[in-house]
Amino acid sequence: MAELATKNSKWVEVDTWESLQKEWTETAKVLRHHQEKLEASICDLQQNSPVLEKPGRKRKWAEQKQDFSEKKSLEQTKTKGVPKVKLLCGADFLESFGVPNLWKSEDITKILGDYGLICITRAGNDAQKFIYESDVLWKHQNNIHLVNEWITNDISSTKIRRALRRGQSIRYLVPDLVQEYIEKHNLYSSESEERNVGVVLAPLQRNTTEVKA
Repeated sequence: MAELATKNSKWVEVDTWESLQKEWTETAKVLRHHQEKLEASICDLQQNSPVLEKPGRKRKWAEQKQDFSEKKSLEQTKTKGVPKVKLLCGADFLESFGVPNLWKSEDITKILGDYGLICITRAGNDAQKFIYESDVLWKHQNNIHLVNEWITNDISSTKIRRALRRGQSIRYLVPDLVQEYIEKHNLYSSESEERNVGVVLAPLQRNTTEVKA
């Protein structure tokens, strides 16, 4: 559905790596994967790009000769001109950091410290207050970028699922291709939602088990 939702976008695309994993993968590991993938692509681009010879001579392009086998050389490449991956989220996601056993404290620290957040505010959520009341968020507040939603968009996945469960139309709330996919596979119906009642989220299952152990 994510691929269908972004099919006509010229600037947003979907990476399937996380969905192809055999089991749920921690957000910190997903961010690390994308950062390493980005660094590798920049490294290949710099390695294969041509470079001008010394000024004053006839302009001709030569293959760029650099040895990337040395660790030091690799580290220097990673720090040069490589965009930093950040986690884009809503204020409700930010507040989920306070849910017991949903997140590992070390993962929160890694996400905030190594990557950072771009958080879009929503009516009814006081993100700034939540940051103030959390020691770990306050410590990394300079790496949390709040985006005020001046034009309110009250659409949420919860409301869309509720409408589907009640047999109401979701036209104009999701792209047409997504609506067709949902209807074709009978997703989020009252029957399917009943089957999921009582299902515990994967991170809660794993983290709760580790705490008990």
